Amino acid sequence: MADALRLVPQPDLASRVKAIQDDGFVYFPSAMSSAEIAELRSAMDRLEEVPEYFDRVHESWSRHFNNAFNRDEAFLKYLDKPGIIELAEEIHGVDCHIIGMTAWITGPGRPEQTLHVDYLPISLPEDIMQDPRVNIPVFITTAHYYLDDMYEELGPTKFVPGSHLSGSGPRGEVEWKGAGEQSILCNAGDAVIFRSEVWHRGSANTSDQERYLLQVHYAQRMITQKFPPYLNRFQFEEGILAQLTPRQRRLLGEHRSSNYD
Repeated sequence: MADALRLVPQPDLASRVKAIQDDGFVYFPSAMSSAEIAELRSAMDRLEEVPEYFDRVHESWSRHFNNAFNRDEAFLKYLDKPGIIELAEEIHGVDCHIIGMTAWITGPGRPEQTLHVDYLPISLPEDIMQDPRVNIPVFITTAHYYLDDMYEELGPTKFVPGSHLSGSGPRGEVEWKGAGEQSILCNAGDAVIFRSEVWHRGSANTSDQERYLLQVHYAQRMITQKFPPYLNRFQFEEGILAQLTPRQRRLLGEHRSSNYD
């Protein structure tokens, strides 16, 4: 049986920023209400494959939908969910944006992933990373919204705690500084936001049910947004644009002029 990741909620913004720096992740219990969980699951069930969005649908075990914000108004509140958006703006800057939003429905048969990092902006030797004078900016974070009560057979995300401080991605290692991978066993409605350098993986779904997960990827403004299709072919749905708040419009790319504009 895999170890469970210790999930401790942080009481305020300052402690959440410190947790991102020290632990690589922050836990948000009850980030969603039961009504929001039901609404979001229903919206995900309505999604249909759009090949131009690089959706990946495997009939036997997985449905993966990009650009979720552009498909159904139910996804819009997860652009700037209270608590999580304040953390994103604090660590990425008040001009941060999202670089993607992905809905996952993962059924039985999903195979094991290998440990990886999503993005390693700076590679450094461990001794330099451990120097207290070194503080690598947080370039990208991902918020996971869990829509099921997670248990080992359902295929939880697995983290190697503190591994963002290794200065590298895993190169065949399965632990870092004596810490092995640990499972995120949380409740439906909980959320976890983590930085892109954390070693993590998706695990096999060996249960008899589907797992629902929404990912929202935040980044500094200088990180490119990833809304396929590219070469100026992506278009926002007019009905979606009409419902956006000013903050949500900025998160989706309506920035004020700045460097390189």
